Amino acid sequence: MIRTALEARAGGLVARITLDNPRKLNILTRAALAALAQAMREVEANERVRAVVVTGAGDKAFVGGADLEALGALDPASAREFIGQIHAACAAMRDCPLPVIARINGWCLGAGLELAASCDLRIAADSAAFGMPEVRLGIPSVVEAAMLPRLIGAGRARWLVLTGETIDARAALNWGLIEKMSKSDALDSDVNSALDAILAGSDEAIRAQKRLCKLWEEAPLAESVHASIDEFARAYESGEPGRRVAAFRAARKRGS
Repeated sequence: MIRTALEARAGGLVARITLDNPRKLNILTRAALAALAQAMREVEANERVRAVVVTGAGDKAFVGGADLEALGALDPASAREFIGQIHAACAAMRDCPLPVIARINGWCLGAGLELAASCDLRIAADSAAFGMPEVRLGIPSVVEAAMLPRLIGAGRARWLVLTGETIDARAALNWGLIEKMSKSDALDSDVNSALDAILAGSDEAIRAQKRLCKLWEEAPLAESVHASIDEFARAYESGEPGRRVAAFRAARKRGS
């Protein structure tokens, strides 16, 4: 249901978390949601891991949405519990101190799009499709759907959640819903290139940058600026900036 694999790359260890139910488009069942949140906690606890990739098994879907059987059987009390599980899985992505990349290999719908929106970067195959069809099932899009106006603007977010229509990968790229669109056979190569670019940075600096990115989305401007100053000063406690700047200058001098 959820597979976690650790991969050693030149810049460090990467965790790859896969929702593994391709026959049902990797839908989010209660069990899958609990297992996904647990997998993220385990990865976060591994001090050797420097980045995370989340994807769906097969070539048809990243996540095709929430379990329709579960949705159809909910009452007001159980609905609150179920949507709380979806929020917990999404929050595990946003709260993870490591960069999280969504590798989107097909359908990315409903709760699946909320999960992708909770990641730091989204790289999608050109065959991927995106949508928030919940209103057509009599329920609103909620929890991390609140990330959509921040990613694509209020009007486009309203288009998705009010019409329930799907958009293709090209439109998702143009709207800013994804950061990169790849040919299907180049998806893994592009994900790996993004990973290597991240891993080239200092581990502590990358963690600090993720903290700041999350704060910038949530806090007033003045608070964000002051927190940025604190993070900048804290970076020098390890001596890492001095070492990296010296190495960069030496390399540039050798190349001149």
